[in-house]
Amino acid sequence: MFETTNSPPGTDPASPYESFDSKKLHAAAERALDHYLAPEKIMATPYSPSTLFMVNPQSDTETLLVNACESLASATVMLGDFAGMLEGPNRNTLLGIAQVVMLGELAVNKALDNVELKAPV
Repeated sequence: MFETTNSPPGTDPASPYESFDSKKLHAAAERALDHYLAPEKIMATPYSPSTLFMVNPQSDTETLLVNACESLASATVMLGDFAGMLEGPNRNTLLGIAQVVMLGELAVNKALDNVELKAPV
């Protein structure tokens, strides 16, 4: 009696480099694998912040703290006004965010109190 055997599964004769944009896809896959499997390469490159928005390097600490305090105070007011238009969990979430912003404002105010004022020139 003869026993039938299954034929081996068919293999795809196409090379991964023969399809449309396959080299680009392969390069993208390699970058993704490198990102997740070799993060030390990414961490070794120094961080360079965007220069689109920059703070004037000549600004003194007091000026920076005053600006930060005013920005946080404005954000607190905007969040409070917006929270007044909401109800339920969304309102509670927004009020929580407003509280965190107010805590930041308090910290900046305290830092501003600690800054020694320079005598006017």
